[in-house]
Amino acid sequence: MNDTTKKLEISQKELELIASALETQSKILRMQASAGGHGAIAQLNEVKRVLATVSSNIDVTSTSGGGGGRWWNILRSTGQTV
Repeated sequence: MNDTTKKLEISQKELELIASALETQSKILRMQASAGGHGAIAQLNEVKRVLATVSSNIDVTSTSGGGGGRWWNILRSTGQTV
């Protein structure tokens, strides 16, 4: 499989929407993995990797309400907090 990189122009709002969808997907995959779902762990790891990439591109200062809670949730869901 050819893994090429493409550049996209995505707004902050779109990035936040993608991050939110990935958070939801990771929750679903966590439940499937805990129930013994085949392949769920591998998919979960991939979703976490993509979420970390997306999260690193979200401008925390431009989110509404300060963004601290949302940003913390993103980091927590990717396992990047203590």
